[in-house]
Amino acid sequence: MLNWRRDPGYEQRKIQHELRMKQLKNEIEQIESETEQLRQENRRLAGLESRMDALLRNADSCSPTPPATGSS
Repeated sequence: MLNWRRDPGYEQRKIQHELRMKQLKNEIEQIESETEQLRQENRRLAGLESRMDALLRNADSCSPTPPATGSS
């Protein structure tokens, strides 16, 4: 028969490992959620920027060009 002894810290380490895995899973889910929120915000901001650019182009095309001044 082998000289086998039960590892006294095995169960405690197993429980700690399982708790850490759950914690990491929760952190990953939170990061994924925050990442999706940032993507949505980036899309919203890109749309606003596009609209602002269109308004500025429209304003530039509507405003008269200032007369050239000769300084020579």
